[in-house]
Amino acid sequence: MSSSTAAGRSPITEAGPLSLCAREPRVPADRLVAEMVPPPRFDSVRFDTYIPDAAQPSQTDAVRILADFAAGLGGAHASGAGRRGFLGFGRARAPKAPTGPRGVYLDGGYGVGKTHLLASLWHATPAEPALKAFGTFVELTNLVGALGFQETVRTLSGHRLLCIDEFELDDPGDTVLVSTLLGKLVDAGVALAATSNTLPGKLGEGRFAAADFLREIQGLSARFRTLRIDGEDYRHRGLPQAPAPWSDEEVTKAAYATEGASLDDFPHLLDHLARVHPSRYGALSDGLTAVCLTDVRPVPDQSTALRLVVLADRLYDREVPVLASGLPFDQLFSEEMLNGGYRKKYFRAISRLTALARDAKHLAEPR
Repeated sequence: MSSSTAAGRSPITEAGPLSLCAREPRVPADRLVAEMVPPPRFDSVRFDTYIPDAAQPSQTDAVRILADFAAGLGGAHASGAGRRGFLGFGRARAPKAPTGPRGVYLDGGYGVGKTHLLASLWHATPAEPALKAFGTFVELTNLVGALGFQETVRTLSGHRLLCIDEFELDDPGDTVLVSTLLGKLVDAGVALAATSNTLPGKLGEGRFAAADFLREIQGLSARFRTLRIDGEDYRHRGLPQAPAPWSDEEVTKAAYATEGASLDDFPHLLDHLARVHPSRYGALSDGLTAVCLTDVRPVPDQSTALRLVVLADRLYDREVPVLASGLPFDQLFSEEMLNGGYRKKYFRAISRLTALARDAKHLAEPR
C-alpha cells in the first residue's frame, strides 16, 4: 500500500496511530445529559429521508403515524411546568393533557430503520433541543447511575419527549428500574418513544417483541401504541458481501497511513474494555477517524461479549469505520451465545460491525 498517494490518507509518520487501550476517559454527569441527542449518524435524518421498502407497507404507515405523533406534541407540556418539572402551578390552571397514547413503540427486526425513524421523530417534534432527549436504554441506565434516580426524574420531567433506542428486555433489574422511571416521567407529561428488536427466530411470529415490551414496562402498556415495522436489514440489502478480513500487515499500514486512526490488538482491547465503564465508550472513540484491529478472534465469555456490543453501538453511532484482521465479525460470538438470552444484542453487533467493515474498505488498497 502506498503511504502517500492514496486519497484521503496521510503519509506514514513516526508518531504512529492512536490507541484505544491508552485511553481511560472520564465523563462528567452533565456531559451524559448534554449528549442525549441523536448521534452523528442520525443527526441529519428526517422522515422524508427514510426510504420505505415498497414491498413493506408497514414502513410507509410508520412514517405517517410518527409524523402525526410528532405534530401532536407541539402544544404546551402536559405538566404545565416546562423545565420546572414537578414544581407546582400556583393558582394557574394546568393545561389539559394531550389525549391518546403518550408513547409509541417501534417493533421490528434488525436494520428496518427503527433508529432512523426514532431520530426523525426527535427532529420533527416542535420543541427546543433542550426539551427533547434521545438515548439508548444503556445510556439511560448509565444516566440514572450517574445522577441518581430522583435527580434523573427531575432532570427529564420537564422534557416534551424522551426517545429510548434499543430498549433491553433481557435484564430484569434494569428493566424494572427504567419502567419505574418512565412511569414517573409519563405522569409528569413526558411523551415516550422506544425501539427494540424482534429476535431473529421470532420474525414470523407477529407480536412477540411487542408483547414482551409491554409486559416488562409494568403499568405503562396502555400509554403506548405499538407500530410493527417489517422488512429486511437495510445495511445488507442489495450490498456486496462484507469484505473478508485483511492481513495484520495491511491493517497496520492503513492505521499508520490514516490520520486520526487507532491501532490495537483485539484481545488487548477486550481486556481494556473491562477497565472502562460502558458509559464512557462513546468518549473512548472521541476524535477517531477509524478503528484498526489486529488478531480478531472469538470473544471468550458473556461479560466480554456484552462490553463489545456497547462499543460496537457507539462506533456505529459515530460512523467510525473498522478495519480488522483475523476472523470475520460473524464469527465473534459462539453458537451458545447466539442461541442464548442476549442473542438479539449479538446479532445487532454483527450487523453493525459488518457495516463498519464495509465502510473501512477505502482505508486499504484494493486487493
